[in-house]
Amino acid sequence: MNSLTGLFKKKNRNLLSIYLTAGYPGKDSTVRIIHSLQSRGVDFLEIGFPFSDPLADGPVIQQTSQIAINNGMSLELLLDQLKEARTGFSVPLILMGYLNPVLQMGIETFCQKAREADICGVILPDLPLEEYETDYRTLFTSHDLHMIFLVTPETGIQRIRKIDMLSSGFIYAVSSSSTTGRRDSFSHAQTDYLKRLKSMDLNNPVMTGFGIHNSKTLQTVWENSSGAIIGTAYLQALMKSTDEKEAIDKLFCQLGI
Repeated sequence: MNSLTGLFKKKNRNLLSIYLTAGYPGKDSTVRIIHSLQSRGVDFLEIGFPFSDPLADGPVIQQTSQIAINNGMSLELLLDQLKEARTGFSVPLILMGYLNPVLQMGIETFCQKAREADICGVILPDLPLEEYETDYRTLFTSHDLHMIFLVTPETGIQRIRKIDMLSSGFIYAVSSSSTTGRRDSFSHAQTDYLKRLKSMDLNNPVMTGFGIHNSKTLQTVWENSSGAIIGTAYLQALMKSTDEKEAIDKLFCQLGI
């Protein structure tokens, strides 16, 4: 069984996922950071493979992506690193990035390499839903790779239902329509949006990301969806820390957990 599927069968509330940028702060940091986060009980990890034109990412993730690119990180190198280290991982791993590097590698080659590295699922924000349905769905399914799509506060009900039908693993609920990054708290409109998603009784669990950085925002997300995805707050802690363990300690303190 895909380990992400197994995770959601065992636990479907108060999940915590951390996003890290592959190749940041160093080209060989990724595997070490995964072990550090895994040891702290993070439920699953999203590994961002860097791209030069990240449309949905805020300044912190853009900065770490550029550093990773300068360090020599690439999608192919990341998959090779994860394949070599895969026996040491128990935490489910998701890849998140943009379609262009995947197309350059070749979709089928990417799927094969991803499963060889025990990747559970993929998030490609710029992959059109209809293109996935007609061209790639069978290929990803045959490699036991969940394809995870995003919804936003502006996504209509009919579109959400379609995304729920085509997604597997979970649905990524973007908490706002702005780029990723820090917000003081969730607005009433954001909370109402999460409550609407919760009331739709979707087939897939809903994980919420963007703007989660303290106890208040984390608890709001945990009350209204299956779990939280945290990226910017972790990367900011990593920027200010001397090592990966210190960074996760600071983040957990910030989140009140």
